[in-house]
Amino acid sequence: MIEPTDPTAVKSAVPADWLYVESLDLEAQGVAHKADGKVVFIEGALPFEYVSANINRTKNSWERGTLTAIHRESSQRVEPHCPHFGLHQGSCGGCKMQHLHVSTQVAVKQRALEDNLWHLGKLRPETIFRPIEGPAWGYRYRARLSVRYVRKKGTVLVGFHERKSRYVADMQVCPVLPPHVDALLMPLRALIASLEAVETCPQIELACGDSVTALVLRHLEPLSAADLVRLRGFAKQHAGVQWWLQSKGPETVCLLDEGGDVLSYALPEFGITMPFKPTDFTQVNPQINRVLVSRALRLLDAQADERVIDWFCGLGNFTLPLATQAREVLGIEGSDTLVARSRENYLKNKASANISKPLAATEFAARNLFDMTPEHLIADGIADKWLVDPPREGAFALARSLASLHQQKLGLSEEPATPGANAWCPPKRIVYVSCNPSTLARDADLLVHQAGYRCSGAGVVNMFPHTAHVESIAVFDLIA
Repeated sequence: MIEPTDPTAVKSAVPADWLYVESLDLEAQGVAHKADGKVVFIEGALPFEYVSANINRTKNSWERGTLTAIHRESSQRVEPHCPHFGLHQGSCGGCKMQHLHVSTQVAVKQRALEDNLWHLGKLRPETIFRPIEGPAWGYRYRARLSVRYVRKKGTVLVGFHERKSRYVADMQVCPVLPPHVDALLMPLRALIASLEAVETCPQIELACGDSVTALVLRHLEPLSAADLVRLRGFAKQHAGVQWWLQSKGPETVCLLDEGGDVLSYALPEFGITMPFKPTDFTQVNPQINRVLVSRALRLLDAQADERVIDWFCGLGNFTLPLATQAREVLGIEGSDTLVARSRENYLKNKASANISKPLAATEFAARNLFDMTPEHLIADGIADKWLVDPPREGAFALARSLASLHQQKLGLSEEPATPGANAWCPPKRIVYVSCNPSTLARDADLLVHQAGYRCSGAGVVNMFPHTAHVESIAVFDLIA
């Protein structure tokens, strides 16, 4: 951890234009205050450093600048592993925290989670879970790589955007990508440069499975026969590469050549294999995902006689493992496509020899979960436990509906009574997996202060090392 220095103890010994960095915000900017109390956000600065900064944006109550000099360095500052990281011209904008020791990154994210829960949710977890951590490099199995042909330089760029820019960074390596994908960056540049469609292929979407590396090429015009030959040649040269083509929207994504291995990932602890399409949502970090699923199910503690609902179930990442433990599972998701995929995955795994015991009866339903009502909750029936894994927008409508039913039972609601509310019972435990601490805190506020739950624990999941992204998990238990 960073050892703080009391700025007042050395205030008279430093020049007046030096800034003392007090903390780090969720954009990985150092936060300081000027002598008049005005907040200054400093890109590249770390907590407890004395720095100078070039101010490039000024508002009435705050300023934003870029680090120009470090006068007293943090003990947690490290040398960035990637040559494309930094504040220099053309630097890559994919990572924001490579200059901070990875264990301190986790501590910063844990603090962000706790601050959000307290300031937005007005609650503190009873237990702080140990952070879920994994490899800091080579973890990013999903990525959207921009492609640009730079006519003036006669070269092709493949990678992430430059920091605060629409231009593509001149990336030759990327250590957060799996090593075999990192090694493909320069060959991909050469491949695109050789295509007749060099100027009409703006993007390559990457999705790695356990044995397949899917590359989805976005092309604005039909590809020529010669270009298709070049793509096939590239796939033969690089083991495991599988080309998919996208001519328009996501619905047009199709495999270039049928056959070969199926794009999938395994959850070995549960004997589950999850086939998926490269544009389906899956977690970026498969190592962390395995631990996260295990932790979530252990916390939920579903019993063989219990019914569980998995909200925002997606492909069934949690639903299928839950079906190895519970009596009955219902997975609900907003996307019809994902619901169909989750049903297929359930049937394939049910017939699999890897399953040590039969999967529980499992149903899937498509519904707009951002438009949930108390009536919907009652219609879905009573469940002993819930698992909630929403996108960044959170699960506000779900939490609000649950709170409404609780308030009705207490006789405190001003809304008309919902038919069946008195006979309906809320889940006794909710495990909430979040990718946005502010929406988690908002929903936790409803669960704790209006729905009759206590937050029995919460902790961070370092799904995206070196970025400011905060993933977390929280447990809510119904108060008897």
